[in-house]
Amino acid sequence: MTPQELDTREERGDNPLSTADLVAANGATPKTAKGGQEPNLPLFAPSDSQDLHSRWEKIQIGFVDEPRKAVELADELVASAIKRLAEVFAAERQKLEAEWDKTDNVSTEDLRIALRRYRSFFDRLLSV
Repeated sequence: MTPQELDTREERGDNPLSTADLVAANGATPKTAKGGQEPNLPLFAPSDSQDLHSRWEKIQIGFVDEPRKAVELADELVASAIKRLAEVFAAERQKLEAEWDKTDNVSTEDLRIALRRYRSFFDRLLSV
């Protein structure tokens, strides 16, 4: 997916992009996991991660003047990050299910690949 396709898709409000879509559009090279496992991609797009960090820094700075407001904003930010993570998971899950749930006659090899991808996503979740 090209950066232009990415922009068009976001403008239309299509389904959230998967991490793989975002990495491909940004030309990033994913880290390859050891032992031939799936690449270990970040769960958040670089722009999402940067935005979350930026918002956190503003909240932290605001604590000095308005501690209660800073805590309320921190709660909202964490809730927002968890919501985004759930959206990423839903998109990844949909892609994985589409690959192995096409028919009743799925090969063991297709299922093995699907399990490897689930393992990769699970490992990424645990690394958060």
